[in-house]
Formats: sequence, structure tokens, C-alpha cells
Amino acid sequence: MTSKRKLGNRMVHPVGLGCMSLSWAYGDKPPQEERQKLLNRAIDIGTDHLDTARIYGLGDNETLIGETLSDRREKFYLASKTGIIVEGKNRAIDCRPERITEQLEISLELLKTDHIDLYYMHRFDPKVPIAESVGALSRAVEAGKIGGYGVSEWSSAHIREAHAEHPVTAVQSEYSLWTRNPELGPLETCAELGIAFVAFSPVGRGALCGGLVPSELGERDFRRTMPRFLEEHWPTNDALIAQFCDLAAGAGMTAAQLSLAWVLAQGDHVHVIPGTTSIEHLEDNFASGDLTVDPALLEKVDQLINFETVSGHRYSPEGRASIDSEEFEGAA
Repeated sequence: MTSKRKLGNRMVHPVGLGCMSLSWAYGDKPPQEERQKLLNRAIDIGTDHLDTARIYGLGDNETLIGETLSDRREKFYLASKTGIIVEGKNRAIDCRPERITEQLEISLELLKTDHIDLYYMHRFDPKVPIAESVGALSRAVEAGKIGGYGVSEWSSAHIREAHAEHPVTAVQSEYSLWTRNPELGPLETCAELGIAFVAFSPVGRGALCGGLVPSELGERDFRRTMPRFLEEHWPTNDALIAQFCDLAAGAGMTAAQLSLAWVLAQGDHVHVIPGTTSIEHLEDNFASGDLTVDPALLEKVDQLINFETVSGHRYSPEGRASIDSEEFEGAA
């Protein structure tokens, strides 16, 4: 059996479920019946950490979870996020205390619950003093509306500043073989301070699963704007992924499983929240928590795919403007 890992006041399976793709970002969302079937299957197999956010489908994802799983609420640890606000065509980062309080009430209603276990600030808001934002979240903890708070894509310095105001439960950032930014500080900071680290996109937004063809992505798939998937970078990355898939197959596992195993091996405080719309992939991902992988293989894939070998930045210039996390010197 998999050893569970600490997340807030609960021990959970290290492989959670990122729910974003059920509503948004990677093309059209699946039919309602399929989405509900996947969520229920996740709980059935033992998934006990679900991650959502207000921006995922502009409330659609929270609504989906609330309508599907409200009668199974005690079965899982629930995380959601605020801080990215969309009003009409305008999108902004807003972590003012009054906005956090307002958005939390809406999330509780959509999720059909009286408490959210972990409530993140989805991005760093440079316009608002950290103490003010954390103060609102601290009051929500005291009121029993959230179990704890987290931050997403924050730098080590700002994580420490927030933690000094009120202990941070979790830090969420993109982390995988091909996105190593958390190794520039946040991963170590979390270990030092006793904060859980939750890796989103641990299979490189699907790239590290193998078989992805960027030219076949739908028009609404936001990977079409990400440099690593563009024509000038993809051939280099595709060649790395082909070698990676061969290594995984040789070890008797899927490429996604090897990707997740590598991330989980980076520390006992690390969790992964891969997303999927496929029950088969859901089950494969969950099983990765039970795999024993040869350390020599983990080291081999570490050397194969990393910041120095991958071509292209993880975000477009517009996307980069909203993240606070450390950046590699010379990143294009």
C-alpha cells in the first residue's frame, strides 16, 4: 500500500486529482455524465485529494464537484483557489481581503460545502500587502470556513513572509521533469518550514505521456500558445520525450507513471495532482503511487529531461507576467 503524506491536518494519497481539465483549458469539456463518472471513479479507487479553482470554467468546475460529490464530501480533502478574477473580457489578479472573503463565500456555495480544506491564493498580488491577504485567510480559518491556506506560483521570499504571518499549509507550483523552477528555492523552503508542496502539471501538460501532436490540438487548447509546443521548439522536445517513453516502457510502466514517480521522489512533502478526462489514465496515474522505481532510472530520466535540455519557456510572455516564482538565469 502507498504511504500517505501529510496535507494540512490530514494524511492523503500522494496522487491527487487536478480537476481543471474537466472544465477548461485543454479544449472542450467532456459531457456532464462523463465528468461525473470520472469524479466518482476517482473517489471509488481511493483518490482523497481533489484540486479545483474558481477560474476553472468560471465556476463550472466548483459547481461540477459540488453537484457530483456533495454526498461523498467526507471522502476527500478539497482544495480550491481564489485570486484570479475574470469580469467580462478583463482578467486580473486580486487578493484584497474583501475580494478573498467574497469569493470564498461563492466557492462554498458552488461546492455545496460548509468548509474548504485548503484555500489557495492562485497568484501573488503585488498590489496588496501579504499581511492583509493572509489576514483575511486567517480569519476564515478561525471561522471554520477553511482548514488552511496555500499559495500558488509564489517565490521563496514571499512564501516565508506569508508563513511568518500565519502558517502556510501548502505551496502549489508547476513541477515536472521539464519544469524545474521549484528547485530554485520553493521546494527546499517548503521542506524546511514543514509546508506541503503540491505539483501541478506533473506530466508536462500531457507532453510527458508521449503521443501528443501539437498540430492536432483544438483551437481552444491553451497549449497552442505555450512556447514548448510551438513549431520552433517541439521537435527538440519530442525527441526527448520519445527517449523517455522508451525508458518507461522498458521498466514496465507508462510514461505518465514514470513522470509522477520522479516528482514524488523529490521529497516526502511532495504531492502530485495530475489531471485527466480519461478513467484509464486516472487509474494509471493513481497506481503510480504504489510503484517502486529503480533510483538509477530516476537519475537517468533526470539527466535526460531538465531545464538545460528542454527547448522553450513554459509560458508565453503574457503568462510569465502573472507568476512570482523564481526563474532560471537565461530563460528565454
